[in-house]
Amino acid sequence: MKLILLVIVSILLVGNNGGAHTHFPITNKDEATLVLGKALYEKKCASCHAINLSGAKNWKEGKDEDGQRLPPPLNGTGHTWHHSDKLLHGIIKNGLAYYVKDYKGKMGAFGDVLNDKEIDSVLAYIKSYWNKDNYEHQINLQN
Repeated sequence: MKLILLVIVSILLVGNNGGAHTHFPITNKDEATLVLGKALYEKKCASCHAINLSGAKNWKEGKDEDGQRLPPPLNGTGHTWHHSDKLLHGIIKNGLAYYVKDYKGKMGAFGDVLNDKEIDSVLAYIKSYWNKDNYEHQINLQN
């Protein structure tokens, strides 16, 4: 919970989107986008967040062998759907260290290996796992 608050406060203080483009919300769920998003998720994200987007067990309180927080689920059972597409895109592109001062966790930047369209495809794939209420809540965060 502290990390979430730190991210939000940091974004408000920084006042920009970390170079992310501004065509949000991400609602494109066409088959080609989801296929690309799934392939990229499996290649770049599943090793930490699990193939089924379930994250690590005990992710809220647990720590890994390095003392770092465990990766949260992205399937709608964690906190991801509480954040706007702009923030989620920026975290994937720039890493959490861009938003959270002195962040020492393992969520690094992927902007050097994924372009904006690819990041959006991953987000569309992730959002396809969310229930209707979570999805609609998150879409309303864009405005």
